[in-house]
Amino acid sequence: MDYSSSLSSLSFHFNSFRASANSFLSQYEPLLLLLAPLFSLFLAHSLRSFFNLIHEKGLKASLLGFLMSSVKLVPGVQSYIDREKQKVVDKMQSDGKSKREGWKTELPSTGLGTLVLEKMREEKRKDVAWQGKCSGTVYIGGSEIDGHFSLINEACSMFAHTNPLHLDVFQSVARFEAEVVAMTAALLGSKEKSSGGQVCGNMTSGGTESILLAVKSSRDYMKSKKGITRPEMIIPVSAHSAYDKAAQYFNIKLWRVPVDKDFKADVKAIRRHINKNTILIVGSAPGFPHGIIDPIEELGHLASNFGICLHVDLCLGGFVLPFARELGYPIPPFDFSVKGVSSISVDVHKYGLAPKGTSVVLYRNHEIRKHQFVAVTEWTGGLYVSPTIAGSRPGGLIAGAWAAMISLGKEGYLKNTKTIMEVTRRLQKGIEEIPELYIVGRPDMTIVAFGSNVLDIFEVNDMMSSKGWHLNALQRPNSIHICVTLQHEPIVEDFLADLKESVKTVKENPGPINGGLAPIYGAAGKMPDRGMVQELLVDYMDGTC
Repeated sequence: MDYSSSLSSLSFHFNSFRASANSFLSQYEPLLLLLAPLFSLFLAHSLRSFFNLIHEKGLKASLLGFLMSSVKLVPGVQSYIDREKQKVVDKMQSDGKSKREGWKTELPSTGLGTLVLEKMREEKRKDVAWQGKCSGTVYIGGSEIDGHFSLINEACSMFAHTNPLHLDVFQSVARFEAEVVAMTAALLGSKEKSSGGQVCGNMTSGGTESILLAVKSSRDYMKSKKGITRPEMIIPVSAHSAYDKAAQYFNIKLWRVPVDKDFKADVKAIRRHINKNTILIVGSAPGFPHGIIDPIEELGHLASNFGICLHVDLCLGGFVLPFARELGYPIPPFDFSVKGVSSISVDVHKYGLAPKGTSVVLYRNHEIRKHQFVAVTEWTGGLYVSPTIAGSRPGGLIAGAWAAMISLGKEGYLKNTKTIMEVTRRLQKGIEEIPELYIVGRPDMTIVAFGSNVLDIFEVNDMMSSKGWHLNALQRPNSIHICVTLQHEPIVEDFLADLKESVKTVKENPGPINGGLAPIYGAAGKMPDRGMVQELLVDYMDGTC
């Protein structure tokens, strides 16, 4: 068949199709034919939005959110929910509002000069008695007017005017930061051959900033390496809330997956969520809620196989686990000696006994860390490059961290670790001897979480609060924990005695105590609409400043 015949055949078939189509469409109104494509586009857009919502929040959460939104459309329901929500917020804020009376809202007409120091001492005397009474919070032992407290306070004040942003001026602080980073890296495997010999990092304002920078660097590194433009990261539900903050700040889809029966990261569950957009998976050593170390080696193997980043949160464990391992405690691998670990966050202001807030973020190599930096060339103020989220940083805190590490040395940290590990075991044993309580999982380090199958554990927490203790309330399962510090060495028996008495009181007189937060914790835990819980927290925070 020649070209002319083929063209004639195609023309015939096209004309036949056109005649048939016109005949079929002639039975419909022109307006309907005009609107049909628009309706199809609207339907396709709606379906795409629906499936994106399910992908982002999951089917259960999406359906629940749709149901709650529908219920709120009923006249009077939204206003009723708002009133009840405000009652809860007012209850949470009641104590704080009364304390805010008389707070200054503008500058005094005449300054106090050096007399301001006495005013500050007066205000400080109003703080609660925290010595040995807090979970975590203050990690240095002894009195705040002598010993290690006095040392880091003097170190901070000596360099309070400095700023490492000005490297050419404050060369001493630049050296302090570099040495803190190097010494911390050496504790966490940088000297091991398997680390690659390029471990590097920076000091930050705390664990949250260290995690934020690690997530941001991982996102940009994976974009340059794999071209990922819709990044996702996967974390266990036990991972710190700083990852939620990072996800919001850096527009990253966050998947939280359940932990296993031992409250460790479920490697199989994480594996199921990995896809072409995954940039990062996370493990903790240990996790904040229960003091349990995730299976870092297995997570490292997963990260290596899929060519993605693995961040290890060592904010709590960085200045304990290396020394505990040396002391003979059964500590599983957790640092850069594990293949696949790309970054680590570790707080110096916790068990490193440095001033608040000092932390370190570390990377396996410079190729990853370079994505942490922000360099600006078009600003009229000149060329600018910044390594961390903050531009100006307090050199006094960096100096204080360096002073803490140099003053204690390896011997000091080994001694401290032995003390707090022994105190933790004593506390755990004492709690296990209270029949109404149980330990959550098997803690690896210096956190002991405990719950109850027969009592409202939040009522126990309220009773402990009434006795001056400041513990952490947890959920899933409902429990409370104490993070052991050097402050707790002298008061172990006092804590256990008060805990036994609190359990006995709640058992004999169940029900919330006046002014306690147990009803709020309990209600929040049972509330299926997590969006409403988020609104409560945001409204509470909005009213505190």
